[in-house]
Amino acid sequence: MQAIAIAASGIAFATTRFDASAQRTARDPLANLGEEIVERIQAETALKANVAVMKTADDMTGALLDILA
Repeated sequence: MQAIAIAASGIAFATTRFDASAQRTARDPLANLGEEIVERIQAETALKANVAVMKTADDMTGALLDILA
């Protein structure tokens, strides 16, 4: 299902964003701290949204299979 592949891609991208922000903060903790916090919150929100999409797509697929069975 295409929705699951798209959500998986979104999860990978959100994880990459979060990791990159954490690495930037580790290199220079006081540089752009506010921006990095916002970046991590946005990455976390994107991750949660993509997980919700994946769960919904899985539920819909299960419901469709139940109907067809």
